[in-house]
Amino acid sequence: MHPFFQDLKQGSQKLGLDLSEEALNLLLKYQDALVLWNKAYNLTAIRDPKEMLVKHLLDSLSILKDLPKGRLLDIGTGGGMPGMIIALCQPERECVLLDSNGKKIRFLKQFIADLKLQNVIAVQTRVENADSINDLGQFDVITSRAFASLIDFVAASKPYMHEHSVIASMKGLIPEEEVEVIKQEFSCDIVALTVPRLDEQRHLLLLKRI
Repeated sequence: MHPFFQDLKQGSQKLGLDLSEEALNLLLKYQDALVLWNKAYNLTAIRDPKEMLVKHLLDSLSILKDLPKGRLLDIGTGGGMPGMIIALCQPERECVLLDSNGKKIRFLKQFIADLKLQNVIAVQTRVENADSINDLGQFDVITSRAFASLIDFVAASKPYMHEHSVIASMKGLIPEEEVEVIKQEFSCDIVALTVPRLDEQRHLLLLKRI
């Protein structure tokens, strides 16, 4: 058994998730790969696996219950958060992980190939690239935890949206002023998240076109 298996299982249960043993093991394989590649590729500033478990795995898992169903795009996925973590837990969901950083996408492509994952692809491109917008099409859910600005994330998401798409933005503190600006165009449901062993505020903002 993986040394972090029980920690991940208990943490995910505290989040109200009932993940299979297979899903938990896949998540830990992903973290192990992230730790290994991080030594050469600098995929994340967090180096300690115990800290990764909380700040990457459990943090990303905290949004799982509140995500709408459907095809998902993770913009600025970096090392795969939260998109890869969602894909591993929900094999029925089609996920596209998008980032302009070649090293990070190379890591994700290798991991996808090694595990023969069928429901997720990693794409290296800039989010505003017109060819990518045409090739990838529209998504039911668009997520990110990398965008500093909510307004910029909404602008980047719009070309990938259809009428009923939901933007799911992971935030620490609620960006009150930006929420007021986007309320002219989008309704905004704010979900307060509690991540086990993380003493920091976390929120999920769910935006739908009015």
